[in-house]
Amino acid sequence: MTTANIGFEENLWLMADKLRGSMDASEYKNVVLGLLFLKYVSDSFEEKYAELQEDEWADPEDKDEYLAENIFWVPKEARWSFIKENAKKPEIGQIIDNAMIAIEKENKSLRGVLPKDYARPALDKTRLGETIDLFSFKIGDKESRSKDVLGRVYEYFLSKFASAEGKGGGEFYTPMSVVKLLVEMLEPYKGRVYDPCCGSGGMFVQSEKFVEEHQGKLGDIAIYGQESNPTTWRLAKMNLAIRGIDGNLGEHNADTFHNDLHKGLKADFILANPPFNISDWGGEKLKEDVRWNYGTPPVGNANYAWIQHIISKLAPSGTAGFVLANGSMSTSTTAELEIRKNLIENDLVECIVTLPGQLFYSTQIPVCLWFITNNKGRNGKRERSGEILFIDARKLGHMATRTLKEFSADDIKKIADVYHAWRGTNEQTYEDVAGFCKAAALDDVRKNEYILTPGRYVGLEEMEEDNEPFEEKMERLTTVLAEQFKRSKELENKIRNMLEGIGYGV
Repeated sequence: MTTANIGFEENLWLMADKLRGSMDASEYKNVVLGLLFLKYVSDSFEEKYAELQEDEWADPEDKDEYLAENIFWVPKEARWSFIKENAKKPEIGQIIDNAMIAIEKENKSLRGVLPKDYARPALDKTRLGETIDLFSFKIGDKESRSKDVLGRVYEYFLSKFASAEGKGGGEFYTPMSVVKLLVEMLEPYKGRVYDPCCGSGGMFVQSEKFVEEHQGKLGDIAIYGQESNPTTWRLAKMNLAIRGIDGNLGEHNADTFHNDLHKGLKADFILANPPFNISDWGGEKLKEDVRWNYGTPPVGNANYAWIQHIISKLAPSGTAGFVLANGSMSTSTTAELEIRKNLIENDLVECIVTLPGQLFYSTQIPVCLWFITNNKGRNGKRERSGEILFIDARKLGHMATRTLKEFSADDIKKIADVYHAWRGTNEQTYEDVAGFCKAAALDDVRKNEYILTPGRYVGLEEMEEDNEPFEEKMERLTTVLAEQFKRSKELENKIRNMLEGIGYGV
């Protein structure tokens, strides 16, 4: 299964949809996501249980064996094998509620997080049993955990639920290759990592993986996050708990704009994928907010409110990398243009990367990455104040499925290497590459009316010199076109003959 195998999520969705019936999407959401988590923790537990059974010196019922590997202890009455055995019983709802209670009781980090409402009369117990039977494949074994399958499935489901509830494309999964690119560019080795709209916690998971892969200590980064959606907040809590990551996501879900749970925080690294172009963010109540140092964002679009919230959370030497819709680079509404101008004139914008289309599961909106820093001149070995790096990555990526594009490890390295060479944080020498990257002076940006679209700056890709004389080129093209025309006529005649042969008039 590739990381982009959306068919896997779709199949899971079709299976889970069996349970829905006439249930309201918001209710159905909690039922299905809870089942998925239960299956997840049980898969990881039962895989370890089987390993311990093979070891004559180990006790598979010893709780410490599991805690040592950040695997939740799952009591017998909460294991999937037990739940599946009882799936056809009328009391299956109560059995699942008891399983959730038992898991919370044994695992402090999950207290108050799991749904416990499966026994309610409105939930069709026959359908519930059938859905349990359908979840027969693994989502919590080591292979699935390494691919963040739970996070992907949950986020995919959330986007489907958001659509069903009429809330649109605000909640969707940030593709793993995009998160990896952000992490490889920011390199969060040590310090405070913050995500103001953390979803299922994917940014944190990749940051931790980055530290591990570079032989750092996991305790070297401290994680802070916030999420407004209660189901998604619970998912993030589960996602971090599964991996043994100690993160501060607040005591509850809360809206970042209206109830900032980390008021005094100054973060060294900020990674985020805010919901794009949100119009109902309550901006009319925040017109005098202290965060709007560079201008008041428009009430009808939260993009520039997110940018300024992120800046307000940066430590003096901090850097932020975040995803925004492409419109953010060039919007000319009075308020947004004024804010963008002020950000540029204050030398906060460090780098802009445009991404290819088809990277996201649930939206076709083209997107870009913004990098903002309080300390442009001193973040690397080279002085880069008064300059912005533009990278046009639209030609990178490959089709991992018929509809979904992914970055390869080489694509990520190509972009990250250019960024680090420009900053002076690797051993390479930075050079502009026509059609791909350009270090532009602020004067160039002023001349372009503060538009930040990389295509305006990187120029056209250099073409190989073409020494073929014009007359020869035209003769060659004419021959090719004549041959193609001849083939098309032959094909047309074949189809005509075939249709007449089976009795169709043409």
